[in-house]
Amino acid sequence: MARLAQTAGLTDVQQEILSTVRDFVDKEIIPVATELEHRDEYPQAIVDGLRELGLFGLMIPEEYGGLGESLLTYALCVEEIARGWMSVSGIINTHFIVAYMLKQHGTQEQKEHFLPRMAAGDIRGAFSMSEPGLGSDVSAITSKAVRDGEEYVLNGQKMWLTNGGTSSLVAVLVRSDEGHPEGTAPHKSMTTFLVEKEPGFGEVRPGLTIPGKIDKMGYKGVDTTELIMDGLRIPADRVLGGVTGRGFYQMMDGVEVGRVNVAARGCGVAQRAFELGVQYAQQRHTFGKAIAQHQAIQFKLAEMATKVEAAHAMMVNAARKKDSGERNDLEAGMAKYLASEYCKEVVEDAFRIHGGYGFSKEYEIERLYREAPMLLIGEGTAEIQKMIIGRRLLEEYRFQG
Repeated sequence: MARLAQTAGLTDVQQEILSTVRDFVDKEIIPVATELEHRDEYPQAIVDGLRELGLFGLMIPEEYGGLGESLLTYALCVEEIARGWMSVSGIINTHFIVAYMLKQHGTQEQKEHFLPRMAAGDIRGAFSMSEPGLGSDVSAITSKAVRDGEEYVLNGQKMWLTNGGTSSLVAVLVRSDEGHPEGTAPHKSMTTFLVEKEPGFGEVRPGLTIPGKIDKMGYKGVDTTELIMDGLRIPADRVLGGVTGRGFYQMMDGVEVGRVNVAARGCGVAQRAFELGVQYAQQRHTFGKAIAQHQAIQFKLAEMATKVEAAHAMMVNAARKKDSGERNDLEAGMAKYLASEYCKEVVEDAFRIHGGYGFSKEYEIERLYREAPMLLIGEGTAEIQKMIIGRRLLEEYRFQG
């Protein structure tokens, strides 16, 4: 039988890239992931290996030193990496979103300055929308930028930055009222700033502090942080795209492809959970036979495999839609919603198959059980996805009465 979640219509180049990544995951990530995760240790050797494979520049155009691959290729690579350890896919994802935003919205000078070094992995990206008090309500951002000559002065506190410490470039969304009269809709008075900094914690440049890692239930290894701006001065030429007031749309474009990425992560984690469950079910014996021979377990495996296949198909469809140049917020929202929910369910079923051993840190499924919930909230909660899906459906199926 073929592996689950195969993708039809791939080119020879895509198949070669995926085969290389899969081998790397099997040899370099899976054997060490649980140990590193339990220590909450940044996977430097793994990251260095991904850099050698060119994955930091996978979607960056060839003219800037990248591989110029599609979103589909990227998503399938993420699926494989998340199968090994979801935290590693998070390290890649935030970098990728910033590179994508630069490619789509940056000035020519910004592209030439950042993209070649991002493709090489010399600059690592992070992006920052959330704040301590706003959650899904991006319009409630209070961090602010005020023009002062040829610079902007930024003040405020941001939250939930993946790669906050290890990154050297952060795309930060703040409110900027310059040129936007009072009463302007909140989403039209936001600007994305490209903030360069030193990797690390503490004061990483004058006016910018990364306090330290947030201690999390799962999604360990990767650094998740706050970001505090107190009189942070940024040159005007570091406004993404060179014009204020476009930040909300730029960020939403980045998040849209990020949702395909999160769907891919859900697919990868679900695949690994299925692999662990079906393997354990054939090794564990009760009542004189392997538990895989019990009908109750076979039903569970059947449901798990079907969910893995369905989530993968929706993720691939969303990626291909974006690659075609079409609007894909509906497909991305559906894929992210379904893949994250199915991931949680498949992981829980694999956990149940393991019985009491699933509760032991000795078994890999314990780690997956703590990681899966992050996908339910990352890049927009299930409720946000359903709002997006519902609104788009009403646009497509508007009643003409």
